[in-house]
Amino acid sequence: MFAKAFRVKSNTAIKGSDRRKLRNDVAATFPTLTSEQLSEIVPNKEELNIIKLYAHKGDALTVYANGRIPVLFEIEKRLYPTVYTLWSHPHLLPAFSTWPPVLHKLAGGADLMLPGVVVPSYGLPQVDRGTLCAITLVGNSAPVAIGIATMSTAEMVAAGMKGKGFTVLHTYMDHLWEFGDKSCPPTIVPLEAESSEMMDAEEEKQEAGEGEGKSQENSHPIDPCLQTGIRNLNMEDAIQSVDMTEKEEPNENGAAETTEEDNLDVPQEVEDSRSPQEQMDALLHQCFFHALKCKVKKSELPLLTSTFLRNYMFACCPQGQQLDIKKSSYKKFSKFLQSMQQQNILQVKELNKGVESIVNVDWRHDSIRSFVVPIEIAASELSVQDSRSGDGEQPYHCPEIIPLYGISSKMAPLFQESGYKKGDTLSSSEVRNAVINYVKFNELVDETNKNFIKVDPILCDCLLDKSEQDEISKLTWDNLLSRCLDKLQPFHQVTFFGHDPIVRKGNNDPIDINIAQRSCNKKVTIIKNLELYGLDPQAVANFLQLKVQASATVTTLPGAKDRAQVQVQGNQIHHLAKLLVEDYQIPRKYIKGLEMAPKMGRKK
Repeated sequence: MFAKAFRVKSNTAIKGSDRRKLRNDVAATFPTLTSEQLSEIVPNKEELNIIKLYAHKGDALTVYANGRIPVLFEIEKRLYPTVYTLWSHPHLLPAFSTWPPVLHKLAGGADLMLPGVVVPSYGLPQVDRGTLCAITLVGNSAPVAIGIATMSTAEMVAAGMKGKGFTVLHTYMDHLWEFGDKSCPPTIVPLEAESSEMMDAEEEKQEAGEGEGKSQENSHPIDPCLQTGIRNLNMEDAIQSVDMTEKEEPNENGAAETTEEDNLDVPQEVEDSRSPQEQMDALLHQCFFHALKCKVKKSELPLLTSTFLRNYMFACCPQGQQLDIKKSSYKKFSKFLQSMQQQNILQVKELNKGVESIVNVDWRHDSIRSFVVPIEIAASELSVQDSRSGDGEQPYHCPEIIPLYGISSKMAPLFQESGYKKGDTLSSSEVRNAVINYVKFNELVDETNKNFIKVDPILCDCLLDKSEQDEISKLTWDNLLSRCLDKLQPFHQVTFFGHDPIVRKGNNDPIDINIAQRSCNKKVTIIKNLELYGLDPQAVANFLQLKVQASATVTTLPGAKDRAQVQVQGNQIHHLAKLLVEDYQIPRKYIKGLEMAPKMGRKK
């Protein structure tokens, strides 16, 4: 469906009534979602856009996006989740697994054939024809595609796991995925213990002869020759069954064969027989494509080639191995990049004298799209956001910040009815409930118009100024609540991941970004209040220094011995926005100064 480019017709913010309707439709389509999970998919207040587009065949589609992330799409009044949504809710749909090399075939528009489905020892999920299913890769429960089952589980088994199994609608790496932030699938380790126990139990029953005359738990038993535990299903069959353009040549056992260069089931002895130079070439290509596919983003271009090698390719090197270009056949990194440029994978230019930069990358190139991160690397690799953390450290989580309101001695009489006293801190909902309780207990609702509240002596003393006390006798509900919140003392509660909540007096200070002028008309970027959000100023300074290749210093904030500020040469707000908003997922409302980013003029 999204294997080819689509054309956007409109992109508008969704209205309140449409948001409620969408929320009800999602709840009806996916009844297993809890109210909390439903709020994550269709948030109550966060930005939610409705995007009308046309697919390459002219089909009209609707996409719902939370910010820049597509979360749902609608075809013929039926809602489907995107892979971004399924990564947060991996068990929303019944899942079937396939081999990693099959993925790039699916992303190219192919459907999933049954020989490409990996059958676990405990059997397949029980689905009916037309059921919406998720497709995962072996070793990772994070869905990489969604599709509609063309037959039931019983029919799949009866067909000997041959034929078309799923009509694929959307995949990781297709154009709908590219419409989002292009993040990679998380690593979700499958729960193999349960399957192992079930397999052991079946074996014990077979050995003891207990299975005679008893109905099996799975109503559609799987032929042992189809189970992966027997190891008779290889990846070659899966790939050939998906790629309909390749020829199948049965061998004497009736299994399909591929050419020697496409054989993915290479014995360990063959790999070890490669020369050290060939092994280093393979490692160099693996780190290169891994970095381009999962690490580098378009907004980071142009990118210094030295930075790309040091910060991206070295980070993609598997644990226990060392990338040494001098031991490869290329000898120099510039020669390797020249070879990649000749294949039209990327473009390298000398923007400054003697300094080369990557100015363009063709992310649609077959070599990049077909690259699949090895399972053993993906299983031990952190997500892009977590990669900012050091070894052994917890990944960064943006703190949860809740505004609170403190009761002063002047406001205390208003809250005594609800059991609160001077010095207590309340959330906005608790304040609202206390005010409603006071109004009802004292029967202050106006009999003629229930939208108005009669002002009694306590409300008069707490909420009205001296000049208003003789003039105002009634207040609307909204005016009453807003005046109450304004008169209370501001507090806020900060909860860091894995720690107890901290209550602080005053309003929450945002991360303050400012541009200052220095001598010779030079500009510097100054960042304050990073500590309030659990960020290390020195780590932010180090990141910016490597990112922009400019001087970055950390100094004590004037007037605050326990606070620091970061100063970086030039206007670096674009890079700061990417770090704070995209990588650290800090909401923009907690960052002040992003509007001062330099305008990106059109390059001539």
